[in-house]
Amino acid sequence: MIDFNNIETLKKLGFVGFKSVTDLNHNPNILPNQMGVYIVLNLSKKKTEFLLKGVGGFFKGKDPNITLAELENNWVKNCKTIYIGKAGGISGKASLRSRINQYLKFGQGRNIGHYGGRLIWQLKNHADLVFCWLPLTDVEPRELEVRLLADFIQQYGQRPFANLTG
Repeated sequence: MIDFNNIETLKKLGFVGFKSVTDLNHNPNILPNQMGVYIVLNLSKKKTEFLLKGVGGFFKGKDPNITLAELENNWVKNCKTIYIGKAGGISGKASLRSRINQYLKFGQGRNIGHYGGRLIWQLKNHADLVFCWLPLTDVEPRELEVRLLADFIQQYGQRPFANLTG
């Protein structure tokens, strides 16, 4: 069972990066041009604060924001992992660089197709959130993402905060 709160455990599993949103916005080219999975971590020790109106883009005119009550309901207490995502596939073209860049641009208010995971942009400390990633060469990212989500749900009884679908 993966300890989703332990950075050393994630590193032993091969996750790398551990860069903040701010760092990645300044230097997105550190992201690899290959498929993989990624995790968004909230390493803040401060009390979680939500924004009524987040900074996410309105992709296809859809409001990415949800109510404060819904945010509270989705929040997973005592857990640093707040989103698990995938990039590309053996037959897909997306890479960790392209997919995480889409995510970051969505968080800059751009109308980009990364509606999944949008709840992180309603966190007051969204600029301090940390991304780590696991580049893959012969494992289908979706299969690993599904396994990670299942492991998370088994431990916490719900999906990570910003994972709205399985």
